[in-house]
This record gives sequence, C-alpha cells and structure tokens, in this order.
Amino acid sequence: MVTLSGPTPPAEQIRDQIRGWIATGQLAAGERLPSVRQLAKDLAIAPGTVAKAYKALEVEGYLTARTGGGTRVSANASTTNRAVLDAARRLAQTSAETGTELDDAIRVLRAVWPPT
Repeated sequence: MVTLSGPTPPAEQIRDQIRGWIATGQLAAGERLPSVRQLAKDLAIAPGTVAKAYKALEVEGYLTARTGGGTRVSANASTTNRAVLDAARRLAQTSAETGTELDDAIRVLRAVWPPT
C-alpha cells in the first residue's frame, strides 16, 4: 500500500498517497485502512507518525475513525474530476518517459499554476 521514499516527512508522504488513492477512486468511500499500528509496522516507522497522518486526513474530511470500527474512507471524500485525473496520468507517463523526477514534475506544475 503506502511506500516511503525521499526527503519528504513520512506523515506527509502517507497523507499525499492516501489523498491520491481517494482522488483516483483506488480507495472507495467506506473502505477500511490498515490500523495505525499495522501500517507503522509495515513501514518500520513510529505509530505516532501514522496517527498524525490519519488525524490530518480526518480533519480534512478524507477519513473517519471510530473506536472499534477502524479508520475508513469518509463517505464525503470526493474523487477528482476525470479530465484532471487523465491529465495527471499523462503528466506522470511523460515524466517517467523523459526521466523527470516527481519533485521536478511537481515544480513544473506549480510554476504553471493556475493554468492560463
């Protein structure tokens, strides 16, 4: 599921990946996520790091957490517009084909934002 790499703090990487999976429909409303302890064990990081990521996603409305019910994708979490998703996939594909690193592709996207 979640993978960690690079200089970005682990909690931020977890949040970004889960947001992306929700946006692309890879995680559906109501779907259960691994427990904090399980994901921390899988990633070999402190449980507090995973808890921080999950809490931030809950505050943002992506996740809901219930004692005994686990952490699930919120029913209110929305998916990205299909045109935006398709464009993002094209950017990812082109970046991979040209050897452009993720951070560089993000910098380019930020530089042209908002689109004119």
